[in-house]
Amino acid sequence: MRAFLVRLPSGAGYWTVLDADLAVVPVADSFLRQVRFGRDGAESTTKSYAHSIALFLRWCCRTGRTWQAGAEQLPLFMSWLQHAGPEVSGADADADAPGGAVVSGPGLPPARSARRVNGVLTAVRSMVVHAVAAGQAGGHLVPLLYEVADDRDLPASARDADGRMAWRLRARHRLHEPESPVDRASDEQIVALLTACRSARDRLIVLLMARAGLRRGELCGLRRSDVHLASDSRAVGCEIRRVHLHVVRREGNPNGAWAKSRRQRAVPLDFLTVQAFDTYELERMSVPLAAASDFVLVNLFRGVIGAPMRPDAVGDLLAAASRRAGLSSVVTPHQLRHACGSNMADAGCGVDVVADLLGHASMSSSQVYLHPDPGRLRAAVDMVPSPRELAGARP
Repeated sequence: MRAFLVRLPSGAGYWTVLDADLAVVPVADSFLRQVRFGRDGAESTTKSYAHSIALFLRWCCRTGRTWQAGAEQLPLFMSWLQHAGPEVSGADADADAPGGAVVSGPGLPPARSARRVNGVLTAVRSMVVHAVAAGQAGGHLVPLLYEVADDRDLPASARDADGRMAWRLRARHRLHEPESPVDRASDEQIVALLTACRSARDRLIVLLMARAGLRRGELCGLRRSDVHLASDSRAVGCEIRRVHLHVVRREGNPNGAWAKSRRQRAVPLDFLTVQAFDTYELERMSVPLAAASDFVLVNLFRGVIGAPMRPDAVGDLLAAASRRAGLSSVVTPHQLRHACGSNMADAGCGVDVVADLLGHASMSSSQVYLHPDPGRLRAAVDMVPSPRELAGARP
């Protein structure tokens, strides 16, 4: 069982799962097509789901279970995920080879983190529920995976608006994920990256992720028409005031760039980023082959000059800049985005503001940024008046 990319004649693609005979696994393919085209999910989402489902189907195959029987015994799969490393669980691993057994015990580190295990289980549960809804499996599987309850015990304000009874699902199988600090780039690392950048374009890339919170797919999908640097954009049909850019999801970008969120959003830009845009425009104007492209970020120095940058190139750019800056570890695009979210939260922005600016579909995705730094905690304690001060203030 292995994940496989399918590219359709239209140019759109999604990931599916192939069996040992390189035939499509119907239950997985039906679900993954629904995620990509029925729910308008990103290609990268189907990639993650396909690899997770391939792990599950691989376990079922190697243990002599049908996938329906595997869904009924999900705790066994969880244990296998925790302790079966790539040499055992990989697509090319021989389950019958010597040393292929899963050995677990006290003191041995898990093969996968709790976060990774929970992510795999989420994909498997979603596939099973889709299969039940499509008539590919019996309905008895759903209560084995979820605790099912109705909303009769909820207050009226929390129930379905039309008065019909709604059902709530809570996953039965889930590992505890210990809280950990957000893996963000520090302000010192961001400054070091900016200093190590060799072009105005590269500095703009760092600032758009660290100051505007763009994902690399959103960054590489930006068109020049999405960027409004005038104080009043009504002349071009935009009612949003002051400088900003629009993140727009588009199909068929030639560089494979993809905005994860379906909802278009406007992101305000600060003075530093606007300056970087101006400097980059001067640099870009010196490359005649770049003039015809409507993409903001194009190749200026290598590859096909004037072609839009690919998202993978952003990671390579940051890795090279991290090495030139002498940083102990490579700064990733998502660490810069996390830095933006953390800095906004530390500046006092509410979770709704952080969620809207970063394009989170759910506010729960922004909760991780709301852990204040130690300095803000100390300032909060110092602002509370002492009992002596309160007593002295009484008449």
